[in-house]
Amino acid sequence: MKIAVIGAGAIGSLVAGYLKLKGEDVYLVGRPATVKAIKENGLKISGCRGEFKASVDIYEMLVSSPKLLILATKTQDINQFLRDNLSLIKDSIILTTQNGVQADNIVAKVLPKKNIVSSIIMFGATYLDPGKVVHNFEGSWILGNIFGQGTNTNTISLSLSLNKSFNIMISEDILGMKYLKIFVNANNCIPAILGVSMQEAFCDPEVSRISIAIWKEGFDIIDKLGIKLTSLPGFPIENITKLIALAPQEAAQVFSGIMTKLSKDPLYGSILQSIKRGRSSEIDYLNGEFVSLAKQNKLEADLNKKMVEMVHTVEQNGKFFSKAELLAATKEFLN
Repeated sequence: MKIAVIGAGAIGSLVAGYLKLKGEDVYLVGRPATVKAIKENGLKISGCRGEFKASVDIYEMLVSSPKLLILATKTQDINQFLRDNLSLIKDSIILTTQNGVQADNIVAKVLPKKNIVSSIIMFGATYLDPGKVVHNFEGSWILGNIFGQGTNTNTISLSLSLNKSFNIMISEDILGMKYLKIFVNANNCIPAILGVSMQEAFCDPEVSRISIAIWKEGFDIIDKLGIKLTSLPGFPIENITKLIALAPQEAAQVFSGIMTKLSKDPLYGSILQSIKRGRSSEIDYLNGEFVSLAKQNKLEADLNKKMVEMVHTVEQNGKFFSKAELLAATKEFLN
């Protein structure tokens, strides 16, 4: 099938590159600097599968109507893209890849729900430079239908095509998984605030203690609202519930040990990667989701609200906080 991947960042580039290497009819849509780099030098992928160079066609805009449109932009960029390209994509299968739970709802405002397949990406990638990405670690690509029960034919069709390059799973409860994935990503805010890799940020148990508090606050909100969480492959719900049940200092030590061993290559997280590229991040759809749920239901999410505010401050002035400043700003939430 004709495939267009929208967004040539870490995930979009990795997906397009691997699909092309497997012989799929795929092209990328990216920003001018990335388009220039890939046209001149190809798309270079390194990491856990070795080093590759893929000759992927890339353009600054959608140039034809694809059978499958893989949205690999940030959530905040979806709406404008859809409206600008509606005539070309009105009959396409739309595959969302964004973190958080709002991307599918945004797409559904302008396109039929039957055309939308939701997904969760559990593999890791880092954007180095235009046309250069690292595949940090393997993981499943989970597909499902966020708008109802059952697996539609589009989901099955996509699984057969994408399974050539990725470990594809189909979920009957992808919404519950998406809510749990917010917890997986909720601590990306800390490396973004400090401007360092995850390994460097979380090697300090005091910083890791903030992460446990972020999870506990988020879980309290989700639990009070009766939102169902569904285990992810390699990340069961118990990863959250067992840690937040421990004494904070003990939980922080465990979390620190896990996070510093995730990858031999530095991991920066999606939020910091966006900031480094001069783009707005997806913080409002991660920690901000906890804040929104709390506000709508008259609950408290003060720590997650503080994280959102600090990330936006970094986005606006380009200056990272020191570890001492982060610890001082969160001290009241850790007692």
